[in-house]
Amino acid sequence: MKSYPKDKIRNIAVVSHGNSGKTSLLEAALFDSGSIGRMGKVEEGNTVSDYHPEEINHQISIHTSLIPIEWKGYKLNLLDTPGYSDFIGEVKSSLRVTDNTLFVVSAVDGVEVQTEIIWDFTEENDVPRMVFINKMDRENANFYKVLDELKECFDAPFAPIQLPIGQAADFRGIVDLLQEKAYSFKDGKTEEIDIPEDMKEIIDKYREKLMEAAVEGDDVLMMKYLEGENFTPEEIRNSLFDGVKEGLVVPVLCGSATKNMGVGNMLDFMTEYLPAPEAQDNKDFSALVFKTLADPYVGKMNFIRVYSGTLKPEMTIINNTNKTTETVGKIIFTRGKNTASTSEVSAGDIAVLVKLHNINTGDVLTDKDHPVDIEGISFPEPTLSLAINPKSKGDEDKLGNAVNKILEEDKTITIKKNVDTKQTLITGMGEMHLDIIVEHLKRRYSVDVVAESPKVPYRETIRGEIKVEGKHKKQTGGHGQFGHVWLRLEPSLDQDFEFVEEVFGGSVPKNYFPAVEKGIREAMNEGVLAGYPVTGVRAVLVDGSYHPVDSSEMAFKIAGSLAFKKGVTQAKPVILEPFMYVEVTLPEKFMGEIISYFNNKRGKILGMEPGGKNTKVKAQAPLSEMYRFAISLKSITQGRGSFVMDFKRYEEVSPKLAEEIIKKAKVLVAE
Repeated sequence: MKSYPKDKIRNIAVVSHGNSGKTSLLEAALFDSGSIGRMGKVEEGNTVSDYHPEEINHQISIHTSLIPIEWKGYKLNLLDTPGYSDFIGEVKSSLRVTDNTLFVVSAVDGVEVQTEIIWDFTEENDVPRMVFINKMDRENANFYKVLDELKECFDAPFAPIQLPIGQAADFRGIVDLLQEKAYSFKDGKTEEIDIPEDMKEIIDKYREKLMEAAVEGDDVLMMKYLEGENFTPEEIRNSLFDGVKEGLVVPVLCGSATKNMGVGNMLDFMTEYLPAPEAQDNKDFSALVFKTLADPYVGKMNFIRVYSGTLKPEMTIINNTNKTTETVGKIIFTRGKNTASTSEVSAGDIAVLVKLHNINTGDVLTDKDHPVDIEGISFPEPTLSLAINPKSKGDEDKLGNAVNKILEEDKTITIKKNVDTKQTLITGMGEMHLDIIVEHLKRRYSVDVVAESPKVPYRETIRGEIKVEGKHKKQTGGHGQFGHVWLRLEPSLDQDFEFVEEVFGGSVPKNYFPAVEKGIREAMNEGVLAGYPVTGVRAVLVDGSYHPVDSSEMAFKIAGSLAFKKGVTQAKPVILEPFMYVEVTLPEKFMGEIISYFNNKRGKILGMEPGGKNTKVKAQAPLSEMYRFAISLKSITQGRGSFVMDFKRYEEVSPKLAEEIIKKAKVLVAE
């Protein structure tokens, strides 16, 4: 594939709700452009963009695929993004590096949740948008109903560029309102036909609206329009182009991807009316890495969008994010899993660097002599956790290496070791996301894992005050062991642990104080009720005794530990559970359900902040009730809600719940 100048490039993120037909639409575009000789099908697992094993297996897009299409002297870099919320990070990174967004909307299902969510993202970035109403050949397809839904859901200037000739089983063509021409589609071929007589009235109506939209941002043309003068085709073209670029017009087209109806017309429109990338040819090189893949054949792949200058093999560049220097090796263009080498990448284009180990998603790459900053990518926070451990005991290192490679690819995953529960927690965007990660570990890295729900990191503490003795005495011939202490244990209101000495008269020598403290700290690792760590205790060393020969640090360490364990048992021990602070953002119509949810989960609503389309609810709830909140929130809000959660404090559990926790702990010990 040759290198194209920026004015001949169009970078377009193709987005939608799942199952709206993005992948099929790109398959038809590839066929029309001559890139493939036969259209694949998602259900047959042979499409160009859904080529990963997990995509074929689940029949959905999981990774963003770069699909460059050469069309009538232009290069369209189409990014086929996932349509399911668990993989929204892929969508956000694609929107960051593209200059246009194509929304694919089903003519049967209309505007769905992910369409709404992604629309809000594009509004944040002020990206030009267009809509392709797909599946016009399906039963119950209704172009005009979907058009009304778009206008109802979004405050945007939608303007049909085409009208369908027939709908559902009768769909057979389109009328192009700009050209005032009609086209029929049959067997994948497009033929110009006469405009149907019975459509002339509705065509006049929508063409009038299109002309109004086209001149909205042009005072000269608006005056011409109001005075009833006709426009030249060039005036219409230029004004509509500017309107799309400035967001004053959102063009709406239609067709059927699987029947390849209207796809060529869509490609024509993209080259003619979507803006070229904003890029600087004559500046020093700069680029942003928006995706990373570990390919079993090619190696590590970094997908980059070039913002300025020209990139060539053997160039020395700077990773301005981690300040490392890299020498560029092979540069490739990809089309799904197919690759082709290139001798250069011009400003505005999208390409792939291979086998560069210190470059990852979100990194900024620049000329070695002129480093610059480029705004990075804002990824959503992962919200659903899973505990994983390798099935084979010897695979711990193997699992660690595999997880690190996955973390390089996916910035919506976090992993951490919970020191309290001794579990490795991997956190992602949802159940499917986590399932795919487990699949990756097994298929790509040959690591089988046991997955389970995270354990709650409970704590134990005391509510009473007690004075208690600890004595360690052992005689084995020769030097024995002797350590003897008296401790006063009491609750500490503001610290996890305090150790204080109030010894008088040298009953315990000072050099043994650290050993006593060490013994207590070790004893705190396992409480007396259910084996959870102890916190919130003030331990005061008040008295004791020693032997001039048999006393040692080890003996006093053991004595301190014995005294602490005995004392905690007598000092009204209780179990604490972590409480979380939660901020939920959701449409106001779901407020009643979310309040009910928190009330039923031992939670409490702290406040509400209305704002625009959504309301922010502030609440607190125990962590044990929040592990699956991501799933519940998705169900409550039909996917429209989001949340962030942070640890707030520990609170005492009820006697009934404490009894259940202790019972479970004893069962685990017995096992």
